[in-house]
Amino acid sequence: MHDARIDSLARQLVRYSTAIQKGDKVLLDLYDVPESIGLALIREARAKGAHPVLRLQSGRLNREMLRGADDTQYGIITKHLLAEMRDMDAYIAIRGSENIMESSDVPAEKMKLAMKHMRPVLDHRVKRTRWCVLRWPSPSMAQQAGMSTEAFEDFYFRVCLLDYKSLLPAMKALKKLMDATDKVEISGPGTDLRFSIKDIPAIVCGGNYNIPDGEVFTAPVKDSVEGVITYNAPTIYQGIPFDGIRLEFEKGRIVKAEAGAKTKALNRILDSDAGARYIGEFALGFNPEIREPMRDILFDEKIAGSFHFTPGQAYEEADNGNRSQVHWDMVNIQRKDYGGGEIRFDGKVIRKNGVFLPKSLAKLNG
Repeated sequence: MHDARIDSLARQLVRYSTAIQKGDKVLLDLYDVPESIGLALIREARAKGAHPVLRLQSGRLNREMLRGADDTQYGIITKHLLAEMRDMDAYIAIRGSENIMESSDVPAEKMKLAMKHMRPVLDHRVKRTRWCVLRWPSPSMAQQAGMSTEAFEDFYFRVCLLDYKSLLPAMKALKKLMDATDKVEISGPGTDLRFSIKDIPAIVCGGNYNIPDGEVFTAPVKDSVEGVITYNAPTIYQGIPFDGIRLEFEKGRIVKAEAGAKTKALNRILDSDAGARYIGEFALGFNPEIREPMRDILFDEKIAGSFHFTPGQAYEEADNGNRSQVHWDMVNIQRKDYGGGEIRFDGKVIRKNGVFLPKSLAKLNG
């Protein structure tokens, strides 16, 4: 039996998230997903008078390509993918995965080589197209979340089909507050951070680029970060799981990085290039339907009562000048059930134990 929620999701992605118009060329990048969502997206795009272009990918095939990556191979791949992307008006990617660890045994130098070559494609997509990226639910994701497959599917569609428009007034109020802020102080268990966001724009994320969504982000002044942060949400990067990451900063730079038995792997990633040891994004997450981490960043960075503090590349919309092939969203949850914490803007407590205090932001508390 067909699940009508799939049609609702395709309609939201085409008509709201990417605002497809007649004559648009739309790249549908489908990665280990069922035909049903692809069919729904093709039909929705055509219903708007657009021209869908289909690309199919596989985790196991991509792993094999990466394990033998060389400059010639990825030079050819990038040449053709960049030409394709330059011809697109919009991009919708849905990424499934039966095994989130599929790329964990790809040698680090191969992954680094491929990421270097693919950066121009990513940059053009982000800067020059209307785009939206999301995961597809699978039994492995349900297992990550500690849920049954059916319960996770219900959660997935509830989260992805959230009425983002209703949150926009409070999101815009948070943006206004962040735009007027200079000094940020964040405290909590194992965390004592200080930095400036002066004159760097805050960006509202209300269902247009990532689904699920629910954050407002900016970036710290590159050399302003001082102190220490301990991330209490698990994370995964380049197929490697990490827990309890602790970073120390001096003049914006990560001078010490620890992750227990994974400390060596952590520092190898942070040594990918000079920019990987500086922060490229600071964001507050507040999706009311997402409460617990599941080692999937598109969900975890939106957790209610969380913030993420991201080593690596800054976004052009909120640019502090940092450049890196790394962009690693690491999450700290400040709700009481995770130990609590405070965020202060110019000395005033804005969020305490994951709850926004100003009345204009109350809607973001769920």
